[in-house]
Amino acid sequence: MGLLTDPSAEPSKFTKILTNHNTKINVILYVVGAVGFCLLAHPAVNYRNYFSENALLPGLVHSEFRDDSSAKLYYRELLDEMKTYDNSMPYPWLLAKFRQIGLEVYIHNFTLNYPLKRSQKFHGKNVYAILRAPRAASTESLVLSVPYRPPLSIFQTTAPSIAIMIAFAKFAAKGNYWSKDLIFLITDHEQLGAQAWIEAYYGVQCGKEGVLEHGDLEGRAGSIQAAINLELHDFNLRNIDVKILGLNGQLPNLDLFNLANKLCAKEKIPFTFRGRRNMYDYRYEPFRYWKEALHTMMSMLGSQMSGVPDGNHGLFHRVGIQALTLEGFSEEKGSRTDFLVLGQLVEHTFRSLNNLLERLHQSYFFYILSDSTRFVSIGIYTPVLITMASTLILKAAGIWFTEIIKEYEKFKKKEDYFKNNKIKETNREIYEQVVKEQASLEKVDYVALGKIVLMAHTFGLLALASPPYLLDLMSYLGYNYSTETTIFVGFAIISLLLLFFPIYDGSVKKNASTMKTMNMVISLELGAIVICLLIINVALGVALIFLWVPAALFINPTENRRYSFLQKITWLFVHPLVLTTVAVTIYVVANFRGEEFEKTMGRSFQAASQAIVYSIVDSMVYGNWFYNICLGVFFPIWLLFWYLAFADLSNDVVEAAKEKKNK
Repeated sequence: MGLLTDPSAEPSKFTKILTNHNTKINVILYVVGAVGFCLLAHPAVNYRNYFSENALLPGLVHSEFRDDSSAKLYYRELLDEMKTYDNSMPYPWLLAKFRQIGLEVYIHNFTLNYPLKRSQKFHGKNVYAILRAPRAASTESLVLSVPYRPPLSIFQTTAPSIAIMIAFAKFAAKGNYWSKDLIFLITDHEQLGAQAWIEAYYGVQCGKEGVLEHGDLEGRAGSIQAAINLELHDFNLRNIDVKILGLNGQLPNLDLFNLANKLCAKEKIPFTFRGRRNMYDYRYEPFRYWKEALHTMMSMLGSQMSGVPDGNHGLFHRVGIQALTLEGFSEEKGSRTDFLVLGQLVEHTFRSLNNLLERLHQSYFFYILSDSTRFVSIGIYTPVLITMASTLILKAAGIWFTEIIKEYEKFKKKEDYFKNNKIKETNREIYEQVVKEQASLEKVDYVALGKIVLMAHTFGLLALASPPYLLDLMSYLGYNYSTETTIFVGFAIISLLLLFFPIYDGSVKKNASTMKTMNMVISLELGAIVICLLIINVALGVALIFLWVPAALFINPTENRRYSFLQKITWLFVHPLVLTTVAVTIYVVANFRGEEFEKTMGRSFQAASQAIVYSIVDSMVYGNWFYNICLGVFFPIWLLFWYLAFADLSNDVVEAAKEKKNK
């Protein structure tokens, strides 16, 4: 501790305050930050949506789309074709329709080698057509995509979206004002087809090599500026939900979201975000408005945390393409939409995007939506969240300053001793030698500390790479358990075994200086990771702030056995596997009320194991970071705090050595 400080220098007033009131300061900062976070949903704190890119000129064009009869015809024909193709795409019909319009039509083949079972392969075909811009040289393009869903799909149909797409393509082929190529993409296997097409278009490999064979594209257009994904389940719609969540928590430029909302309002189509629209007026019902806005914020952050896109649009963000999904839900009675209105909505959207002279960049890329018409910018939510995360930094600083004050008090005590006792120089030298020997006993064992930190991170990396080996082991032993059960049980066994990690090197746990240094190091590590996550994926950072930061502040080496036991129990509850299981169980109980306890627990186990497998597959296919961060970063930090909770200061090795020295 004395390497960077002068023990003869008196600690400042700020240092003493931070040391004496460290816990109080951290509690106050955390509570103030939590209150500030809740207030972000209030309209006095956030902003109303506005356009930053003037070139969009939303809603100023005169609509020319009138071919709703063609859309209806395409819709009926497609429904008839789908009866023949129960579980596949009607490729001949789609190719014929695009060719009749006069577009360049291509088929894109791709293959998925299932990463957890290499013997399983899934094949798919995408259909895409290109309308070349008559006023440019194919330097830029826009994408209109639709995920095809056969009759046997568990998801709602997207047949109306395909009918609108073909009708709009027929309309657009007659226009001479397009300055960008238009790409009409129909993807197979939901997001898998979109991911394969994007990788093939840009010639990149986003996931693990050899998992997704994206193939090659026969035809290409210009650099893609923006993409709109349609998921209209009917032509009579109750509302259109605007989806923006992308891979790894990325969001599109806010101007694109504003454009979709503006054009929906122009066409008098009810629009929502996260299936919600705040119907309260904050001027007359401020509390209800704030409550609804906070619910919308938490709904967005809860879905954004896992880094899984809520539509095909989310895969475009990685390559710098601004994209969103328009999902329409059917309404049998009282609907204000039909094929004409939906076609005009698509026309207005693409004609506005056609006006762009450069990529969307003027507005925000980092924000939290409290409503479909209001947002919280990064400049507002970051100070609030950093205030809460900074408590870990202050905790580490408090430990450091405590050691500085101790060194100063020792120095002052030694000087006072020599001033009050005029002894010979030889006795002075003997006294200083004894002090040096005692100080050497109090030194931090950096080698042992480094070993523990290295071992914890090594265990995390081994757990990260373990799923394929767990499956091979079960196969070798002759057990025929499902992939989900094998991996979940395997992770549970690994977690149980690593609960004995604190057994390693018991002497370190009895060295107060080493344990305090460990507390400081891992608090700084967790604090730095949380602050970085607020920029990469704010939702994941918020989850850590509310779940892990209070628990980490609670973990401190102590001689009180009851307090130490309470620390261990608290930290067990924030184990990544425990949090996953508890979160899934709460979700199952909320959605399947009235079921028997055994059925609920069985369903929860199945859902939790599937969630883990999906996160592993997503990391290998799409490059989702969530699984890698949880096992490679969070789990080692959890192990280090778990080790810290077992610190045994009731018999400090330094004090024991001093007693032995005195004898």
